[in-house]
Amino acid sequence: MTLKIRIHDGAPPYEQVRAQISEQARSGALPVGYRLPTVRGLAESLGLAANTVAKAYRALEADGVIETRGRNGTFVAAAGSAAEREVASDAEGFAVRARRLGVSEEAALAAVRDALRAAYGG
Repeated sequence: MTLKIRIHDGAPPYEQVRAQISEQARSGALPVGYRLPTVRGLAESLGLAANTVAKAYRALEADGVIETRGRNGTFVAAAGSAAEREVASDAEGFAVRARRLGVSEEAALAAVRDALRAAYGG
């Protein structure tokens, strides 16, 4: 695992750690089940405060990219499983609400497409 923190990048260091680990997990550079360094170990190697790395790990865990197994350590989780479940649950809730409000399937899909374009800058 290789991480580079650029102080003059403009992005906060915790966000740089989060983004780089997330990208490496998504690309397969960090395979599922890969054991990540401890918070303190990674903080020392990067010259960051332990709280900075802990914040990045918490965000990655919330996103389903990594999972903490107590004293056994922190590992790369199955690709996107938690994030995909959360998105599927939100999509189901949206679909139920749209139907309850009497919105047609076509109008609901159009609303989702518009929202995705706005969110992804497309």
